Amino acid sequence: MEVILIQDVDNLGGKNELVKVKNGYARNYLIPQKFAVEANPSNLKQLQERLKVAAKKEAALLAEINKVVDTLKASPLKITAKTGTSGKIFGSVTSLQIARAIREQKGYEIDRKRITITDDIKELGTYKANFDFGNNNQVEIEFEVVSEA
Repeated sequence: MEVILIQDVDNLGGKNELVKVKNGYARNYLIPQKFAVEANPSNLKQLQERLKVAAKKEAALLAEINKVVDTLKASPLKITAKTGTSGKIFGSVTSLQIARAIREQKGYEIDRKRITITDDIKELGTYKANFDFGNNNQVEIEFEVVSEA
């Protein structure tokens, strides 16, 4: 029997996926627990519409992500830090500081949890950070750490 999964089911498939299962498993477990619906022509048509809407949303999201990435790459991001006389930073630069700098300089709000710094930043200079926008959209952006004075 073919069913359309309404939500993710372990060891079977993901949401909006058409899967083939045994009749008893579908009738006695998947359908009563509202994990799936029968794959009749009406439900298949609804699935196609849901997939079209999801594809449009993903395309719009991808366009927005590309716009943000272009803005971030357009000019280097500058992060100020307190330094000693030798050019060493008091403390280190964190993803929170990078997120604040993006908000202040570029006007975009990016969650600090999506930012991964590749190096331990203890000195002035140019470094790289990875931004994870989800759905396998990762971008590496350069930023410069400069002295406050």
